[in-house]
Amino acid sequence: MAWSWLLVVVAGLLETGFAVCLKLSHGFTRLFPTIAFAAFALGSFGLLTLALRKLDVGPAYAVWTGLGAAGTAIYGMVFLGDLVSTLKIVSITLVIVGVIGLQLSGSGHH
Repeated sequence: MAWSWLLVVVAGLLETGFAVCLKLSHGFTRLFPTIAFAAFALGSFGLLTLALRKLDVGPAYAVWTGLGAAGTAIYGMVFLGDLVSTLKIVSITLVIVGVIGLQLSGSGHH
């Protein structure tokens, strides 16, 4: 089951990649970010699909989206000039804590 959670974590990181590339593609008008978006999205969904063979869908999906959302927000603040605020940082921290809690919940098929 640890392998399945690793797949979810990597899929969540790839979700960050496809969200950032989606923005950088400017409505799919820029070639490289559009191709990168497609590659990240296929990789992310593919790894999540493999992980769901062993994990319950609720916690796995929540971890996947939580990591993707937190990663995207952090990337945006660090590299894209998105607004940085105390509330945003606290909220991202809470998402990450929730992701860790879900992963530690031991969800999986028995």
